[in-house]
Amino acid sequence: MSSFDVHLVDGTYELFRAYFGAPSRTGASGQEVGAVVALLRSFAGWLKNPDVTHVACAFDHVIESFRNELFAGYKTGEGIEPALRGQFGLAEEVTRGLGIATWPMVQFEADDALASGAALCARDDRVRNIFLCTPDKDLAQCVRGTRVVMWDRRKQFALDEAGVNQKYGVPPESIADWLALVGDSADGIPGIPRFGAKSSAAVLRRYRHIEEIPAEPEDWDVTVRGKATLAANLRAERSQALLYRTLATLRADVPLSPDPTAGADALRWPGPDQNLLAKVCTELREPLPRT
Repeated sequence: MSSFDVHLVDGTYELFRAYFGAPSRTGASGQEVGAVVALLRSFAGWLKNPDVTHVACAFDHVIESFRNELFAGYKTGEGIEPALRGQFGLAEEVTRGLGIATWPMVQFEADDALASGAALCARDDRVRNIFLCTPDKDLAQCVRGTRVVMWDRRKQFALDEAGVNQKYGVPPESIADWLALVGDSADGIPGIPRFGAKSSAAVLRRYRHIEEIPAEPEDWDVTVRGKATLAANLRAERSQALLYRTLATLRADVPLSPDPTAGADALRWPGPDQNLLAKVCTELREPLPRT
């Protein structure tokens, strides 16, 4: 094979989306499995695409990660509906059964696995494009030119580096800084008071990173409304802003299974594991899919 694309999927996002969009179903053991059935059908159909030759799927095996040790307010699994939480393990079994390289994260997050997979595959000259299959804005920091892009499977829409600039007002290298200033309620990052999406983008377009933003407003050579207040708030909470950036920065050094030394070759789709897939489908009361 001369050149190929790599698809890296946010399995946690896919499972959540399926849970809130798919009909309920009870599995053979009596548990709710509707979201996993929808996931199975979606992935099985997608794998029929001849362009999907190298694929991995990352899951938050547990919701907590090393970031919870850095900041008490960071997101946890609290509030996740038990019927959804109970399907996490089955979702991983589905992707394994389908033959997809599966990355269940415990110390790190699924987003870290995707960032690490993208960095690993980007070093392989045979890889033509890397599709980060998620709409999660955190992954915008991993976009590189038109080669590493975010891909929304539902909308069939790609977001490249120009698209990141247009959507968020900053380049990928400043996304973590932007999230630190604006905040991210989904991750429990509060942000810095009075910094909105537009003001944060305006400041970071000029200074790129938080530590480069001058402490005094008279030293700002960028036009932004309320810069005296913004400068004062950032001056008072600069250490917190840097912590929030650490929380928002994805790790690109996560050890990935099954063989991190194999690089992109480890992600080549070999076809389904028929025995495991049959076992999972029996639990789901779902016929074996054709892939």
